[in-house]
Amino acid sequence: MGRNNYFQFKQFRIEQARSAMKVGIDGILLGAWADVRECNTVLDIGTGTGLITLMLAQRSQARITAIEIEKNAAEEAAENVAASPWKNRVEVVNVSLQNFAAQTTSKFDLIVSNPPFFQNSLKAENESRSLARHTDSLSYETLLQSTSHLLSEKGRCAFIFPETASTEIEKLALQNQLHIRRIMKIAPNEKKPANRILLEMSKKETATVTDHLVIYNNDGSCSDKYKTLTCDYYLNF
Repeated sequence: MGRNNYFQFKQFRIEQARSAMKVGIDGILLGAWADVRECNTVLDIGTGTGLITLMLAQRSQARITAIEIEKNAAEEAAENVAASPWKNRVEVVNVSLQNFAAQTTSKFDLIVSNPPFFQNSLKAENESRSLARHTDSLSYETLLQSTSHLLSEKGRCAFIFPETASTEIEKLALQNQLHIRRIMKIAPNEKKPANRILLEMSKKETATVTDHLVIYNNDGSCSDKYKTLTCDYYLNF
């Protein structure tokens, strides 16, 4: 998916020639699943092309700050935002999460991230792609520490992780006073186990609601549940 130089959605277009990480299902899942109700301010950590930011802008009235460490991706995200209907309430900043968290006094009602997820694996030859894919530049520990610091008292955060990281994430969440509210376990098809998890957390302790989603049916078509989740965005749904 998304290996062209652009990806057209119903209400916006993502140009992605210069960004290391192209439009993919992980980002689309998070952008469609994150709860934007009662959100006045949103932070998108590691925005890449600006995909998740624009998905959230489409279905909210929030002011959104999108941060991106990699210069080319940040520039492309800013151009995608500028070409969208929501440019007046979205800001793209070329900065690391660590520096942003140290400098800002803002608190956010919703924080989202599709973070780097390869640990202890071979680096991509392309430095920009490595930054986007590997946790060296943004560890899970740093992500959750900074999120806890930047989240408003009544705010929520939503992330997508490999399913194999779930135990580590749950441990880090507790260490940073974040409590899991919702879990969505994602399986690529009906024959395979879940390989991704969507997690929503908040500072307020609450019961955890768990759900499941299969992306593709056995015949290769998209499942009805996936279509329902993403139908505001895909042209053919």
